[in-house]
Amino acid sequence: MHKVVILAAGRGTRMKSLTDDLPKPMLPLKGRPILDYLTDRLRGAGFTEFGVVIGYRAAVVEEHFAGRPEIHFVRQEVIDGTARAALLCREFVGGEDFLFTFGDILTETADYAAMRAKLKPGVDAVAAVRYVPDPWQGAAVYEQDGVVTRIIEKPPQGTSTTHWNSAGVYCFRAAVFDELAKVPKSPRGEYELTSAVEALVAQGRVVIHALEGIWRDIGRPEDLEAAQNEV
Repeated sequence: MHKVVILAAGRGTRMKSLTDDLPKPMLPLKGRPILDYLTDRLRGAGFTEFGVVIGYRAAVVEEHFAGRPEIHFVRQEVIDGTARAALLCREFVGGEDFLFTFGDILTETADYAAMRAKLKPGVDAVAAVRYVPDPWQGAAVYEQDGVVTRIIEKPPQGTSTTHWNSAGVYCFRAAVFDELAKVPKSPRGEYELTSAVEALVAQGRVVIHALEGIWRDIGRPEDLEAAQNEV
């Protein structure tokens, strides 16, 4: 496995004025864009080709990475959900296994490599999870003997009996694109990647990888500030 799909098409409205001129994955950490750190860490784990889905301020991303033949850009003209965004990379993936991540999530090189190693025969996806006291702000991941049994998006606070929270990083077989193509529109009016993951979960072929290193979802200004000390 040497290919990665990175979703980097959104503006990141929670960043407020910080993303007036830059897409969120291009916000700087110590003078370098988040996407630089992400691709550097993935290269350190042995990944060599990157399919990057861009949309908002797409030219900024293209210009920064000009002359990098290992980075392939796909534009999402209609921002209608993460499933549709990922589906745009079907041709880039070309039937191979691949790692999937969002352009504003950083974890450590060793975890990317460990996830790839867990995509063994009989497994269709590896889902990164992290331990939290209560996963009510994200997606609660339930598992038995390492196999995911269900995922509950944003459960009410205090109702979860699992401490695993989805970390937004996966390793997939290319067959996931068949599930992505079948995803219905969610109540939020979008086509969501989690619906495809849930379809794989129902088949009992998704396993977890508990992250061991630092993980950061850079979604708000305070997250950006905290990440400055982690790179």
